[in-house]
Amino acid sequence: MHAPAASSDSSSSNNVTRDERGRRIWRVGTLSYTAAGLTVLFCWLLWGDFAWNMKERAIQPMSQMLFKQFKASDLVLGLMVTSLPAALGMLIGPIVSVRSDNHRGRWGRRIPYLLIPTPIAAAAMVGMGYTPELASAFAAALGDKAPDMITCRLLVFSCLWAFFEIFTVIANAVFVGLINDVVPQAVIGRFFALFRIVSLGAGIIFNTFLMGHAEENYKIIFLCLGLLYGIGFTLMCLMVKEGDYPPPPPRQQGAYAARIFEPVKAYFRECAAHRFYLWVFLAAMIGNAAFLPINSFDVPYIKSIGMSLERFGELRSITYAISICLAFVIGWFADKFHPIRVGLAALAAYAVVSLWAGLFAHDVASFSFAYVAHGVISGIFFTGTASLFPRLFPRAKFAQFASAAGIILAMGFICVPPVVGRVLDVTHHAYHYTFVIGGTVAAVGCLVFGVLYRQFSRLGGMVGYVPPGEVK
Repeated sequence: MHAPAASSDSSSSNNVTRDERGRRIWRVGTLSYTAAGLTVLFCWLLWGDFAWNMKERAIQPMSQMLFKQFKASDLVLGLMVTSLPAALGMLIGPIVSVRSDNHRGRWGRRIPYLLIPTPIAAAAMVGMGYTPELASAFAAALGDKAPDMITCRLLVFSCLWAFFEIFTVIANAVFVGLINDVVPQAVIGRFFALFRIVSLGAGIIFNTFLMGHAEENYKIIFLCLGLLYGIGFTLMCLMVKEGDYPPPPPRQQGAYAARIFEPVKAYFRECAAHRFYLWVFLAAMIGNAAFLPINSFDVPYIKSIGMSLERFGELRSITYAISICLAFVIGWFADKFHPIRVGLAALAAYAVVSLWAGLFAHDVASFSFAYVAHGVISGIFFTGTASLFPRLFPRAKFAQFASAAGIILAMGFICVPPVVGRVLDVTHHAYHYTFVIGGTVAAVGCLVFGVLYRQFSRLGGMVGYVPPGEVK
């Protein structure tokens, strides 16, 4: 699949050359690929992404459904489904990312942090499918002190959900880092387009064949998808090989407190050393936050207007099918015109569509149109900006900077859903306000992306950009 290249210098990691037989060779770090090797690499990474996304596409709508089934309020729903994972990422992500950047071992610096959490998260997912049985055992253990069965189920499901998210966050913190380390930047935009296609394909499979049966068959769905994730993602980890890396910085010497806090100070000092990175973090946060109001409450929204889960699954499948058709073109646009421009255009379109939907999407027909438009435009944004961090962050400390971006992203994920949930509780569940809030956030995002592009142009733009602080 790959062979060591002559140099590990980051400045030569993006070269596309030809060998003595005239074949194109793509290089990244100490790895080099022929077209066949690149294809094999893509297949294994995309297989892992499929296993990952079957889990991701199922877990959020099913968790929304079960939290509401266990009588959780919209505020609790927003906190548990969106804010809790973000908070865990904010706390755990930086630690795991920095340790991964500095780790050296026979399995590489990313693979160990993907291999270990995977079976644990898969087991938690299987456990969520058996919530009623576990809740009954929990109530029996408490005896007369046990709360009612609905509360027991809510408590058990919440604990399993939190446990699942802890180990999912650990893997998520370094998964993109693995891609950045092994995929040449010359093709990374198109790779993320393929990544997006696989993700959307997983969404189509779930929403077409499983979503309509989720309420009565969630046990078998959780079991099967937990096993698929555990086995499939582990197989990818075993088949993708990392290259060699320069030695990590020397370990901090001195007092114990200094060894603990000096890396933390260095982490924030380096990530905030140039204001350009602060604009990157802010743009990513606001861009992602624009889609949270709908994505966090779409299941109760459709219930409020009388739409069936089967019809909802069909809408999601239509959205994903359109996005698949657009994905590779969007990836090409990102490589050609840069992810900042694509993100700006997508947010502008989303602001217009969402503000319209907030005024008029009050029945099944208008919601259907608005929801498909929401899904397609958000898909354009996520596909078009998937390579934003690899294009802008220093390669040597990519996971560190990506985790810092994750901290800022988490602030949006932590704050927006509970605020929206509280608005919905106060307005007696007027779910069309989710579009209004999302459109307003998108409009603000357009301004921030515009400032980011001006900063990017001043640093060399499409031709001469070098990440601030990295030696060219």
